[in-house]
Amino acid sequence: MNHYVEVEFRSGKLGYFTNPNNIEIEPDQLVIVEVERGYDIATVIHSSISSPELDNLYNNNKILKIIKIVQDDESKQLRIVKEKEVSAAEKFNSLLPKYPFEMKLIETIYQFDGNKLTFFFTADSRIDFRDFVRELATVFKTRIELHQSTGRDEAKRISGIGMCGYKYCCASFLKRFNQVTIKMVRDQNLSGNLSKISGPCGRLLCCLHYEEDYYVESAREFPEIGEMVEYNKTRYFVYKNDYYNRTVHLSNDDQLIEIVPLDQYKDIKTGKITGDNRGKPKHSNHNKKRNNHR
Repeated sequence: MNHYVEVEFRSGKLGYFTNPNNIEIEPDQLVIVEVERGYDIATVIHSSISSPELDNLYNNNKILKIIKIVQDDESKQLRIVKEKEVSAAEKFNSLLPKYPFEMKLIETIYQFDGNKLTFFFTADSRIDFRDFVRELATVFKTRIELHQSTGRDEAKRISGIGMCGYKYCCASFLKRFNQVTIKMVRDQNLSGNLSKISGPCGRLLCCLHYEEDYYVESAREFPEIGEMVEYNKTRYFVYKNDYYNRTVHLSNDDQLIEIVPLDQYKDIKTGKITGDNRGKPKHSNHNKKRNNHR
């Protein structure tokens, strides 16, 4: 089985390349790679990946190769390319008012050899920008691509600091977006206020995906929400499970809360504890809060 190098282009696109010359490559290095039309610069993510699917692509001549590690000359050229991108963005925005649509330019990326210029933008709806592309091609005299980005793409490109105090996951280590669902919100006892658990992109926080397996595994030991139990001749319902503290939150018809350790709840459920003073649950006189936070 062959080994491949996974890289990330400045546009955010991921790609796989062969290393036929056995260049000593490490993660985070800048390399020059072949592309369909010329060559480009990219950052190494994984220096050795093996996969039958990649072998199949390689056999069909769809995987290109690593050319070299970036040297001082290429580093100087990259700085020039970035200066050209600033100029291209200014020209793009100066031409935009001529057309009957609105778009927000978020990033401009030149292919390293100058054979392609990509403009990433956001817009409220789909746009027919064919005439605009033709004018851009005439102005810049290279292949033009306009790429309409989602809110997540915009957050990844612009970057920023999340509510955790760290750089956005998508703009640092997260290379692929994972699906985050409302079920994960319920599994983790999070608030129903979506604005508190959504990122700047307007989507549910990517980090909800990281802990989902822990909550799903922990939930197997806990009762279901809404389960009824008799204690002190009073009917209680489970309204929250605290997986970290391993406690079960109960509420009766008067909305008084009892917080009991999980093991004690199991004893109550099986009738080992019926209401004497042994192991009496922690009692709370405040009203039950419907919106539960982690």
